[in-house]
Amino acid sequence: MTTDGALPSDAAGESGGTDGEPGPAREPDGRLRGRVPARAQITAWVVLLMTATLAMVNIVTWQALRTEVDERIDRALEQETSEFLEVARDGADPATGRRFSDVDALFRSHVGGQHPDAHEIIFGHVDESPEATVPTGRVRQGQEPLYDASAEGPVRRAILDSPDGRGVVDTPKGPLRWEKVRVNPLDGATPANPGGWFVIGYFVDADMAGIDRTARTLVLVSLTGLVLAGAAAWWVAGQILAPIRLVRQTAAQITEEDLTRRIDVPGKDDVAALAEQFNGMLDRLEEAFSIQRRFVDDAGHELRTPITIVRGHLEVMGDDPEERREVVRLVTDELDRMARIVEDLLLLAKAQRPDFLRPVGVPVEELTSDIDAKVRTLGDRSWRLEEIGEGPVRLDPQRVTQAMVQLASNAVRHTAPGDEIRIGSAVAADGRTVAFWVGDTGPGVPEEEQERIFQRFARGAGTTGGRGGAGLGLAIVRAITDAHHGTVEVDSSPGQGARFTLTFPTGIRTARTS
Repeated sequence: MTTDGALPSDAAGESGGTDGEPGPAREPDGRLRGRVPARAQITAWVVLLMTATLAMVNIVTWQALRTEVDERIDRALEQETSEFLEVARDGADPATGRRFSDVDALFRSHVGGQHPDAHEIIFGHVDESPEATVPTGRVRQGQEPLYDASAEGPVRRAILDSPDGRGVVDTPKGPLRWEKVRVNPLDGATPANPGGWFVIGYFVDADMAGIDRTARTLVLVSLTGLVLAGAAAWWVAGQILAPIRLVRQTAAQITEEDLTRRIDVPGKDDVAALAEQFNGMLDRLEEAFSIQRRFVDDAGHELRTPITIVRGHLEVMGDDPEERREVVRLVTDELDRMARIVEDLLLLAKAQRPDFLRPVGVPVEELTSDIDAKVRTLGDRSWRLEEIGEGPVRLDPQRVTQAMVQLASNAVRHTAPGDEIRIGSAVAADGRTVAFWVGDTGPGVPEEEQERIFQRFARGAGTTGGRGGAGLGLAIVRAITDAHHGTVEVDSSPGQGARFTLTFPTGIRTARTS
C-alpha cells in the first residue's frame, strides 16, 4: 500500500492567553491625619510583589503542564501513526506475509490488532464508492472508546473533510485531538478499489482535568502563602518601624520646656543611627535653649542692681548743680558697668557659636611679646616676663590675648601697686601643647573656691581697692579655653598668691570641633 499524505509539521492547538485635597492635620502622636502609615505601605508593597510573583509562578506552571500534556499527546499520536505507516509501506500482513489487496484489508489487519489507551480511538475509513468491488466504510478498534468518533455523524465528517492532517474537534466527551493519514492501494486508488484514511484520536479532557486540579491546588497554596506573607510583613514592618514610631512620638512630645527626652534604640542598623542622630540633635537643642535661658537669667540678675541704682539716684536728684554733677557721674559709672556686663554676656553667648574662634598660625614668641606689652598698661605693678616659648602654633591669637588680659586684669585687682605679676609661655617638649600663665602675689584663692570662681557672676575675696567686677571675667577665660579644647588650672594657696595657667593644643583644626 502507498500513502499520499504527509504529516503536518505541527499540530493545530488551542491558545490561551486622590490628590488636590487640603494638607492633612497631625494626630496627637505626630502622625499626619489622612496619610497611609509606612507599615501599611510596606505590607501593601510586599503583598503586591508576592501577588505578582505567585501569579507569574502559577501561570508559568500551568503553561508548562499544558505544554507537557500537549507534547505527550503529540508523541502518542505520532507513535501510532508511525507504526501504521511502517506496516502500510511494507504492504504485507505481518501475521501471514500476504500482500494487502485493498485498504480495507490493511485497516483490518492493523487496526483490529491495536489495543489503545482508554482515552484513545483508532479507526480507518475506506472511501465510499458505488463502483467499489472491495469493502468500504469504517474499520474500528475492537474495544469500545469513550466516544465512537468513527460512527457516521458530524464528528467523523469534520475529521475526514478537514484539509489539515491534524486538528481538534469537539465531542460529547470533550475535545478530541486527532491526526489522519491518507492511504491508497499499491496499484493506486480506483473507483473499484478506493483509498481511505487512517485516523488516530486522543480525548484530552482527562489529562487537562489533572492539570486543572494541580493548578487549583497551586492557587490555594499561593493564596495561603500570600496571607501568611502579608501577616509576616505586617509584623516585621512593625518591628522595624517601632524605633521610628518612638522617634516620631518623642518629637511630638518635645517642647521648649522639656528637651530632656531621649530615645534608647540598641543595635547598629540605620534605625539606631537615626535615633543616635536624633538624640544628638536634641542635645544641641537643649544646649542652645539652656544657653539662651542662662543668658536671659544672668542678664536680668546682674542688670537689676545698676538699674535700681540709676533709678534711685535719678529719683532723689535735687536742683543743686554740684549734686546733679555727682548723680550724673554715678549714673554714667553704672551705665558703663551695665555696658561691660552686656558685652561680657554677649561674649559668653557667642562662645557657643561655631565662628567664635578664628584660628591662624602664629609664633608663640610673637604672641607672648604682644600680650606682655598690652598687660603692662593695666596697672602700676612690677611686671615680669618669666619665659617665652618658641615655635609655631595654630589658635586664635585675639581670644588668647583676651583671656590673658582678663587674667592680668584680675591679678591687678587682687594686688597693690608695686606688687609683682609674672607672665610667660612655654611649648611642651613633644610640641603638642602650649601653655600661657599669669601669676601674682595677692591673697590667693582658697582650694574650695578654685572651681567656683570660673562660674558666672562668682566673685572671689581679696579685691584690692575699688569695687570688684561683675564676676564674668574668669567665666570668659574658661569659655575661650574650652573653645580651643584647652584647659585652665589654678595653683594657689591662701596668702601665697595665685598662678593661672592656660594650656592649648598647638594644632587646633577649627573652632568648636571635636
